[in-house]
Amino acid sequence: MAGSDTTVETIAPPATVKILIAGGFGVGKTTMVGSVSEIAPLRTEEPLTVAGLGIDDLNGIEEKHATTVALDFGRITISRELVLYLFGTPGQQRFWFMWNDLAIGALGAVVLVDVRRPDSSFAAIDFFERRGIPFVVGVNGFHGEHPYPAEDIRDALALPADVPVLLCDARERESCRDVLIALIDQLIADARKAS
Repeated sequence: MAGSDTTVETIAPPATVKILIAGGFGVGKTTMVGSVSEIAPLRTEEPLTVAGLGIDDLNGIEEKHATTVALDFGRITISRELVLYLFGTPGQQRFWFMWNDLAIGALGAVVLVDVRRPDSSFAAIDFFERRGIPFVVGVNGFHGEHPYPAEDIRDALALPADVPVLLCDARERESCRDVLIALIDQLIADARKAS
């Protein structure tokens, strides 16, 4: 229209950051994604069946009745400029082949650890170390218990000093938020070092 002084403000879409939530079978990945996501999380959980007997190690997690067979997905909007996409990996060894695809484009990861079964975390730690994907370790306190300090867990997992280790509760939004903040802080520090 001639003489019209109408301006249209264009708003850039937000930057998106892909974060993986990884760890062994039954460490709390689905719970973490669900507790911190602002949307109803996408879950691909299926009931454990007799077909998994002898394959799935339920020692220490006998109360587990379902398992993630593909991924969990959640979202957190930090601001109009930044959105986090959370992808929870499947924990059972027979589904680990999916981790390579899920890791494409990931800027960082949270490795959840269950101190009742710390050996279930070694594969996830090794996965991210080999690929050079920055990660933090969240020690999920089952039943709200943290029997060991973070530094003892760091020593037990042979983690370098620059990998943050945080005690958390995957059921609590604020606790999960703090783990994600530590990861974002790590990513920012790494980016500053590289520039």
